[in-house]
Amino acid sequence: MIEFLDEFINYVTAVDAAKLFRIFWFFFMFEFFRFFLIEITTLLLWKFTSFFRKRRIADARLTLWEKQPFVSVIVPGKNEGKHIYKLANSLKEQTYQNFELIVIDDGSDDQTPEICKSLKQNGYIDAYYRNEVRGGKASAANLGLRYSKGKFIIHLDADCSYDRDAIENILVPFYFDLNIGAIGGNVQVRNYKESLCATLQAIEYMDTISVGRISTSELGIYRVISGAFGAFRKEALDRLGGWDIGPGLDGDITVKIRKLGYKIHFEPSAVCQTSVPVTFKKLIKQRLRWDKSLIRFRLRKHRDVFFPNDSFRFSNFISFVENITYNLILNVKWYFYLFDMVVNFTSQLMFIVPMNILLYTVNNFLKFFVFSLFRERKNETVHYFLIYLPLMVFYFGYFLRIVRSIAYIQEIFFKASYKDSWNPQKSSKFAKALKL
Repeated sequence: MIEFLDEFINYVTAVDAAKLFRIFWFFFMFEFFRFFLIEITTLLLWKFTSFFRKRRIADARLTLWEKQPFVSVIVPGKNEGKHIYKLANSLKEQTYQNFELIVIDDGSDDQTPEICKSLKQNGYIDAYYRNEVRGGKASAANLGLRYSKGKFIIHLDADCSYDRDAIENILVPFYFDLNIGAIGGNVQVRNYKESLCATLQAIEYMDTISVGRISTSELGIYRVISGAFGAFRKEALDRLGGWDIGPGLDGDITVKIRKLGYKIHFEPSAVCQTSVPVTFKKLIKQRLRWDKSLIRFRLRKHRDVFFPNDSFRFSNFISFVENITYNLILNVKWYFYLFDMVVNFTSQLMFIVPMNILLYTVNNFLKFFVFSLFRERKNETVHYFLIYLPLMVFYFGYFLRIVRSIAYIQEIFFKASYKDSWNPQKSSKFAKALKL
């Protein structure tokens, strides 16, 4: 081991800058450049300009309280009765209270109908609607939209919990910029201590997802309003006719709103806590569903974004190009990089592999500490996650990359998203026929 370390150190110190770049070009050109330098530059700009936005944000919050717009909070789902009381009770503690709570039951086969009817009778929820036959989450959300009366629609997941000022904070940007059509909340992991799988996702949510969305929102290319916590102008949803059949409906509705000409905003102060899969088997199933949506919606359904037309917008074009480049093209490029190393640097692989791991690990630690300056909750769990950071290189660099590759192959060649059990087969067949 000591002999190998000596050889490894000698190898690293002997490599000049040109050769170092030649061997580790993928890391320097793409990973470090995009996921550190660009994000840090954007976040610093966001932090600097936030000083000048403080007054406008304060004025927007004042306008919100003066106008007191009526809001419809819709909660679609199947077999979510066990979560509804806790959710409804917690929403009574929100700082902003001028809202109706609408629960939509998508063909539950448990005690959800009895639970929800009882909660409605006792004033915990304002309205309860039920699809007798399961139609999918989009169908349930659209039923809630049909009966909603609010100026704004807030879409929640039943099994999440929300900070006391979450609803207030997610509404404020609508009065900061009247061109904003939808706002995403800051989703964090609640059950991060349940398993290693959940812990790694918590780090991912903190840095890649939450901080990353601050960056993409600032750049005007933010692309997915999470279904766990998102707010929409009702007029925008009405113009679109609501949600199309998923999976991938969160990203789809975001693109559709962008194509109408609205801005999409991420609000880091609107915090939501969610529970993530606690086993890698369940996580793989979730991510396969998520990753297929890039092919289905960005390369198929919304490919018109790439062509000049009456609704063409440069920000939408850039958003798609960035998403496809860094999630699809570079995913393929990574395999070419591996091939390049195996063919051209065979004798050095024993040093190249650990050096790659070292580079990515140092980068992950650097990101974690620098991004801590921009997180909504800066020091709450830093010490807990430190010991798990070395594992993120394997989680990001290998596990998620391989899962993405499988999802892309399944969707490109077999259109597997239409067979996903997450959505009822009759709905998926209808969506496939309409090319939704």
